[in-house]
Amino acid sequence: MHAKRSKDTRIIQNDQVLINDLNNYHTLFGGVLMKKLDACATLSARRHARVKECVTASTDSVNFNSPIRQSDSVCIESFVAYTGKSSMEIFCKVIAEDMITAERRIAATAFLTFVALDENKKPIEVPKVIPETEEEKFLYETGEERAKIRRLKRQQNKDLVAKLSIKKPWDE
Repeated sequence: MHAKRSKDTRIIQNDQVLINDLNNYHTLFGGVLMKKLDACATLSARRHARVKECVTASTDSVNFNSPIRQSDSVCIESFVAYTGKSSMEIFCKVIAEDMITAERRIAATAFLTFVALDENKKPIEVPKVIPETEEEKFLYETGEERAKIRRLKRQQNKDLVAKLSIKKPWDE
């Protein structure tokens, strides 16, 4: 299996901010942005693995750095930053651009993890990734540490779920 360049997995999606996407603070709903991030990241994962199905295993972090307003356009850039055996870490960068002043800023960043599946919905091996730009190299070099943190969080979540009740609260 041949390694693939990060840039070959890059997806760029531009959109305007519509009034129905705004919260009561007149900024873009975080959930609306998260839906856009997941859609973009899915395409990066599928482009890398070249399979019919890649599923979101986790949204490791979404960091909201700057509010996105109705006067802004939203540019989401996603690409594979790091890979495991069957998992792909997708980095998403959100650039907001004020359409009147042309000011651009990093509005959010996110890391999502995807797993490539075969026809039987079983995880399959994915190609390694080759970083080329300084940004890609930095993300790649710090990827193993994020992967360790994800493994720890996954175990913590398993421990938590094992202690949770599924009884209806009103039946207790």
